[in-house]
Amino acid sequence: MSGPDHPRVLLLHNRYRFEGGEERSVALQLRALAGAGVAHRLLERRSEDVGRVRAAAALLRGGDAEEEVTAAVRELAADVVHAHNMQPTIGPRGLAAARAAGARVVLHLHNARLFCAIGVAARDGAPCFRCRGRNTVPGLMLNCRGSLPEAVAYAAGLALHQPLALDSTHRFVAPSRWAAGQLARLGVPAERLDVLAHYLPEEELAGGSRAHQGRYALASGRLSPEKGFDVAIEAAALAGVPLWIAGDGPAAAELDALVRRLDAPVQLLGHVAREEMPALLRGAAVAVLSSRSHEFSPFSVLEAMGAAVPVVATRSGGVPELIGEERCVPLGDSSALAERLQALWRDPAERREQGERLLARVRERHSEQRYLRELLGVYERADSDSRRTTRAQ
Repeated sequence: MSGPDHPRVLLLHNRYRFEGGEERSVALQLRALAGAGVAHRLLERRSEDVGRVRAAAALLRGGDAEEEVTAAVRELAADVVHAHNMQPTIGPRGLAAARAAGARVVLHLHNARLFCAIGVAARDGAPCFRCRGRNTVPGLMLNCRGSLPEAVAYAAGLALHQPLALDSTHRFVAPSRWAAGQLARLGVPAERLDVLAHYLPEEELAGGSRAHQGRYALASGRLSPEKGFDVAIEAAALAGVPLWIAGDGPAAAELDALVRRLDAPVQLLGHVAREEMPALLRGAAVAVLSSRSHEFSPFSVLEAMGAAVPVVATRSGGVPELIGEERCVPLGDSSALAERLQALWRDPAERREQGERLLARVRERHSEQRYLRELLGVYERADSDSRRTTRAQ
């Protein structure tokens, strides 16, 4: 799909201290652009390189990367600046600098960080949408950051500079229809909001399902309350199904205590590098997502599908769009999760069949070709929006 009419694309991303699905999304976008012959470059900042004082100052200022962004746009002669995470150091000022340098600006919203200090729109193990629009006071009053100085910086920074972020962006992108709907309710202009589902490279897809030979159920992610790993542990104990959990985080000690208290057949594997996950998926009978918060579109589910592993998941945000409503159970319902888990564990043939169906679903809906076509469509709409705005002025 390469050609002279493709735009030149500058990607912006502030890497998180702990890598996750957003870093995966950036890497796959770079791959898709390179494969299509689209001229591109990544300008990246790293949160691990920024102290807390500088991070807070950047938040309050709206970013501190304007000169670097402007220089990168001019050096690449970028037509499009596609930003992923912009906090804390790129910020709305970085988007404004890109637009002032003549680029069309696309902001990829993988979470609710335009409004929510912790991005996940969840609190106390449940969905939370108290902060919306420029009203970030609830996050401050509840101290969602767990640090009052950080809570103050986020509440003030998000409220102060949100209008600049909205005004500087031509098109917004969300990874699921559910995410787009929620972001529109929170304050993102719906008429400028596109849905762009994730993709998986063809070589990462399994040749067929091996789930009938699987030895354990597998869950993965950051061990934090909103992820609901306690629900998965309770379900494994009720179903008598061995569960391996890959990940670490603030809830690790509490989850370990729960495993021992329930005498659950659960192994907490701790941190597992991303390159080691395919091997874990090859040995899995079923993948489990037990999140209490509404996931926008988790890569862990998509990667399980690509490995032809059946998925049991809570009805969380964009997850039903990935696996189908019929494969989901209610949020926080360990009994329903256990029932579904046990039924699959006892029926190897059904596991294999479900794995094959999910693999076919990935091939149909989450191919690289589809992703690239829709991505370029977003850029075309950004160009149309830019021209329309110019004429109006």
